[in-house]
Amino acid sequence: MSEPTPLLEVIAVDADDARAAVAGGADRLELVSEMRHAGFAPSVETFEAVRAAVTIPVRVMIRRREGFSSGGVQGVAELVHTAEALRRAGAEEFVLGWLDPDGTVDIEAVRAVLDTLGGAKWTFHKAIDATNLRDAVYDAVRKLPGLDTVLSSGGFPAAGDGTEVLAAEAERERVLGGPRVLVGGGLTPEAVPGLRAAGLDAFHVGTAVRADGTWESPVDVEKVAEWRKLLG
Repeated sequence: MSEPTPLLEVIAVDADDARAAVAGGADRLELVSEMRHAGFAPSVETFEAVRAAVTIPVRVMIRRREGFSSGGVQGVAELVHTAEALRRAGAEEFVLGWLDPDGTVDIEAVRAVLDTLGGAKWTFHKAIDATNLRDAVYDAVRKLPGLDTVLSSGGFPAAGDGTEVLAAEAERERVLGGPRVLVGGGLTPEAVPGLRAAGLDAFHVGTAVRADGTWESPVDVEKVAEWRKLLG
């Protein structure tokens, strides 16, 4: 039996990005409003436009401030409001995750948002790369309802440098029945063969598939297609 085709997730900020990503062969989108601070929640209107433009899964970011703090009581209320609005608009998959000051998961904030999502599928965001307590993060979120993915570079600026960490975590989670490891953050084509050889099978790209390699330029169909071919 042949191995399944690796997952390719592309970051989109609007419907044009979404269409280009799909045309290039993306399997899934992460939808954000902008990427100055690693991605904030999109507007309901943007989500609706993207959902109308493509049929592949769209994971919608729930995040409203720089860093990985929930923002306390008021911040959590804002996050819940955002999640509720996107859920009402038809969003079915999400990206979220916050940390307490000590580097552990802000489980109250995560649970508050999950309570509005009704068991929807979701990815724990790159907050895991902002703490040294990675095992504690996995332990805290592994069995939360709907979680099926953790997005990480292994704690390194470039995901290729985190291959050993990511491979060990992916293998452990397969054994434990935990979330799939989605490799993202400074990901380059040169790093893919080593990551694939280490058993990683899900990849997340942003500027790597944009026309001039910056967030100011749109997703480029041909660049997405090159990644699709690279992953197989």
